[in-house]
Amino acid sequence: MATLKNQTLLITGGSRGIGEAIALRAARDGANVVIAAKTERTHPKLPGTIHSVAAAIEAAGGKALAIRCDIREEAEVAAAVAQAVAHFGGIDLLVNNASAISLTGTLDTPMKRFDLMFGVNVRGTFLVSQACLPHLKKSANPHILTLSPPLNMDPRWFGPHVAYTMAKYGMSQCVLGMAAEFANEGIAINALWPRTVIHTAALAMIPGVDPARCRTPQIMADAAHAILTTPSRARTGAFLIDEDVLRAAGVTDFERYAVQPGMKLLPDLFL
Repeated sequence: MATLKNQTLLITGGSRGIGEAIALRAARDGANVVIAAKTERTHPKLPGTIHSVAAAIEAAGGKALAIRCDIREEAEVAAAVAQAVAHFGGIDLLVNNASAISLTGTLDTPMKRFDLMFGVNVRGTFLVSQACLPHLKKSANPHILTLSPPLNMDPRWFGPHVAYTMAKYGMSQCVLGMAAEFANEGIAINALWPRTVIHTAALAMIPGVDPARCRTPQIMADAAHAILTTPSRARTGAFLIDEDVLRAAGVTDFERYAVQPGMKLLPDLFL
């Protein structure tokens, strides 16, 4: 498999969970990894900061740059991208990982939470992509990978949590539109989503999810790596599932990704 050595990856919201796993997988190749997230101090209930992940990236063999950035704020995003380019000389890969969640119905979704989901998920994805695109155009193998689900207008995906679904689908629509817009420039713009529930610290805060029936973030990290090392003109505008990507790359043992091997896995809520 190809390598990300000396490639510069900017990832949003990478201070823990899936984002951290993707960052560390790239670091093991010797990539330059920019962590752009808000968490500078440890959360009382959630481990990880941009600085702890930066240290882990360096320990894994990569080069790290930790930037405190609220991706809802245009000036902060512009400054973060400029700092990344000044530090590493460009941007080759963008992973839109940052996301806000609220699995609530219409009457139980405060507008403050609605605005947060749309600000981070939709506005943030669009804004960071927009800021990185001029630099991605200069890369030999440019990719944008957004962690969002396949688009499906079946009402069953909207009914239980319409606000969250709209916000995640907004990220997916960025993939759909930008892939078409920039296809002729050779920038691969794709989406990645897990087949099963992924066990992260944030998920542990949602009641009723049995961690033993989940997979670890490493499956998403390995799938992201397989996508980002693919020639950028080979595939764009695709809504990819982690398991399918890895099967196509020759992976046959998926038990290694299980939190508890042998357990029946929980399918992701959008699949």
